[in-house]
Amino acid sequence: MAVMNVNPTRMELTNLKRKLATARRGHKLLKDKRDELMRRFLELVRENKELRRQVEEGIKESNKHIAVARSVMSDAALDVALMMPAQEMSLEITEKNVMSVILPEFDAKLKTADENDIYSYGYAFTSSDLDDAVKSLSDIMPIMLRLAEVEKSCALMSAEIEKTRRRVNALEHVMIPRYEETIKYITMKLDENERSSTTRLMKVKSMMLEEARQKALQHDAEQAG
Repeated sequence: MAVMNVNPTRMELTNLKRKLATARRGHKLLKDKRDELMRRFLELVRENKELRRQVEEGIKESNKHIAVARSVMSDAALDVALMMPAQEMSLEITEKNVMSVILPEFDAKLKTADENDIYSYGYAFTSSDLDDAVKSLSDIMPIMLRLAEVEKSCALMSAEIEKTRRRVNALEHVMIPRYEETIKYITMKLDENERSSTTRLMKVKSMMLEEARQKALQHDAEQAG
């Protein structure tokens, strides 16, 4: 791991140690976030699988009934029966924040509360299979909306998990090792400088002692002469 281009000073060493502590704390928080996102994502994936199964079964059931209805009704009669729907549905979309991920929430509102308003025709000239087809589609509509909500949530959470994973890896394999190597380098440099300074001081002290000894010997010689 390459060492950062910094001056090997004690102030820089203190700054790097502080940055390293922050990076390690951020790494732990991001790992916790990634793990929690993954847990919730897997829950949504399991729900998505079950919802899709229900929707596919409901559509299959509806298609079966509509096929029978087409066999006993003319296309014109079928078109007229479905031309003017009595029931209307509006969709309200809100948002919720889950681990910093903005997920959609769908809330369907029906125009009327009467369940029979899903049938936009009289029963005299239509097939009972058409009733069953419309009822099947009406029953799976809330499930389809929840499926759309879950699938969008899965896509958003998947993107956030990938982004968080890259950040965790960058901290774990790049930033933290680089800080550690640079701190080690600066510490070694400072220790080396300290040893050099100590050696120089010892040499200066030795020279001063030698000079004092020589002066003392010279003084003793002058006194003896």
